Parts: sequence; structure tokens; C-alpha cells
Amino acid sequence: MQRYALAGLFSAIALSLALVAVWAALSGGRAWVVALGAGAIALWMGDLARRVWPRRQGNLADR
Repeated sequence: MQRYALAGLFSAIALSLALVAVWAALSGGRAWVVALGAGAIALWMGDLARRVWPRRQGNLADR
């Protein structure tokens, strides 16, 4: 159950940072630095969420 919570937390952080990246990119000017940084961290958090998400174990015949 804790893995679902951790994956949900990482997903929420990734989504929030992706929204910040989009907002900063649309702002223009020097905000592109923030957009790149937030986008990179959003990708990293999304990858962490994907790795932490629990996988179903297959049948014994699949092993």
C-alpha cells in the first residue's frame, strides 16, 4: 500500500512541476531557465513514479 502512496506522491510532484514548466515557458523572457529546470525535474519525478509503481506478479506458469 505504501508503494501506491509513494507513486502517487511522485506523480503529483511531476504533474505540478510540468505545469510550472509550461507556465514558465509561456511567460517568455528569462523564464525559459525555470521552464527547462522544472521540465527536467518533472521528467525525473515521472520516471521515479513509474519505477516505484507496484507491478502485478504473474502466474506460476509465467515464471
